This record gives sequence, structure tokens and C-alpha cells, in this order.
Amino acid sequence: MTSVQLTSNKRDAVPVFLLKTKSATADSYEELFSEHRDGGPLFEPTFVPVLQHEFKDDGLEFARDVLRHGKVGIHETASFGGLVFTSQRAVETFANLVAEPMGTAGEPSWPNIQSVPVYSVGPATTRALKAIPQTPGLQVHGSHTGVGDALAPFILDHYGAFYAGRSPKPPLLFLVGEQRRDVIPKVLMDPALPVDRRIEVTEVVVYSTNVMRSFAENFVHVLEATSGRPMRWIVVFSPTGCGEMLRGLGILDEVTGRAKAKIKEDDRSTFVATIGPTTRDHLWQVYGFKADVCAEHPTAEGVYREITNSIESQAQRCPSLS
Repeated sequence: MTSVQLTSNKRDAVPVFLLKTKSATADSYEELFSEHRDGGPLFEPTFVPVLQHEFKDDGLEFARDVLRHGKVGIHETASFGGLVFTSQRAVETFANLVAEPMGTAGEPSWPNIQSVPVYSVGPATTRALKAIPQTPGLQVHGSHTGVGDALAPFILDHYGAFYAGRSPKPPLLFLVGEQRRDVIPKVLMDPALPVDRRIEVTEVVVYSTNVMRSFAENFVHVLEATSGRPMRWIVVFSPTGCGEMLRGLGILDEVTGRAKAKIKEDDRSTFVATIGPTTRDHLWQVYGFKADVCAEHPTAEGVYREITNSIESQAQRCPSLS
């Protein structure tokens, strides 16, 4: 029996299936899509968890050693001069390590790295970093960039200025999952860069990500429960699980592994939005499926804006949808 439940039975509401785990505290997606703005559509958000995570012992032990022995710092003998995070899961792993007791006195194992720059790819990751209880707090930079393609050049400039006069620059420690893009290391370690500008990056895999066994059943359940609605939206947050999502929609060709051709927009009721270009490109490159919209900014507001704009555009072309 599925644990995913629709939040209401309002037939005039547009179901929005958020393919993610609901945040333990206030979830910005639930808050935004539950709010009925004047003149805007009424949404019915439903969370359908997709991912499960497993910590990687080798990576954790490496990161633990780095933190416990003060190998991150601004001093000349430090192994790393800063840290990079592009996922909340990596931040969670980092926070758990920081919280571990050290020695018999039970003192925190924090290695006093509040002085080094910490780079974050977006607002959600930044909030998670700033929630780590430290005095003073971490120096978090780059939240405004939103994606790795923009964060990488920002790091080149900011980190270069932070360590002006030092050549080569101290390496950066990048805590990652098994599945990630390599844009940040590629940009920072580009051999074409001058030696005094190039930044070495050490990637340490601290977790792996897989599709939850219950996702396929839960996803089919919410699709069946809303099969009579004139419009539904699916919001995809990660490349992981895209195949199962397409299979649940009945548009994955099991022979070719590619998506079947979508029907004409005027005859469709289900639409797909992605949190950003990484997931959008994965859908297209791996499955040949073109998402209907892609958020310009990887936030709840960014996703909401793209969906509402699309609904308004469709209503203008086909008044029966409004």
C-alpha cells in the first residue's frame, strides 16, 4: 500500500507532483504551490520521494581525517584552502562529521575553518550550510550562481582574489555524490589557465544515490488517482529516476530505452518541468525526451514561475484549458 497521498480532492486544482522528499522543516515548494495567488491557478502539490542515499565509508574516513587534523585552513601548510558543495546531501554528510565528538572530553571536532571560503551552488545548499551551528558562522559564497556552470567561474575570481599573491593556489576540497557533473573541476583545473590562476580540486565521494524501490508504485498511484484531471505537472529534481518516471508515464520504449514521441500539446494533460539544465539535458540526451519547461533559477519560485507562465500561454492558445 502506498504512503503517498494527494493533499485534496479539488477537481479544479492542478496536481503538481514534486519528485522529491519533503523537507523536514518548512518546505518552500509545498508553501508556494499551496498558496492560491490572485488570478493564478490553484495547485495541489504532492510529494513523491524518488531518491535514497547511502554514505560511502572510504570518502567519509578521508573527510573525517581532513577535518580532525586541521588540514583545511588559510595557513601555508594546510592541504586545502576551502570547500565546495553542490548538494544538500553532501552538506548533511559534512554537518554529521562536524558534529562528531572528538577525544574523551567530548569536544567538537570542528577544525576551526570559519576563516576559509566555502562555496555553495544555490540557496537551498547555502541555507543548509548556514544552519550548521558555529560561532562565527561559515563564510559561504556563490549562492546566487544557482548552477555549477556559473559557480565555477565565480570561484576562479573569488578564490583567486582571496588567495591573491599565492601561487599555486591551495587546493579545494569538493564533497560529492557518485553521480555529479564534472564542470567545476574542469573549469578550475583547465590546463589553459595560467599557473597562478589554476585551482586544483580534490573530489571526495561521500554518498551514493539510488532510486527508492517504492517510487515506481507510488508514482503510478498518484497518476491513476488524477487520471481525469485536465492538467497535471511533474517536477523533476534529479537525473536519477528519470527512466522510472518515463516508464510510469507509459512513454519509455523498453527496446530502445528512449522516450516515445509525445502527442500534440493540445491533446496532452501531463507536462514536465525540471529544476535546472542538468536534469533537462539528461532527459534529452539519454532518453530523447524534451521537458516542457526548465526553471531559470533552481528554486521553488523559479519552478512556480515557469509552470504558471506555461499554463497562461496554453490558456491563450486553447481557452478550454483556462
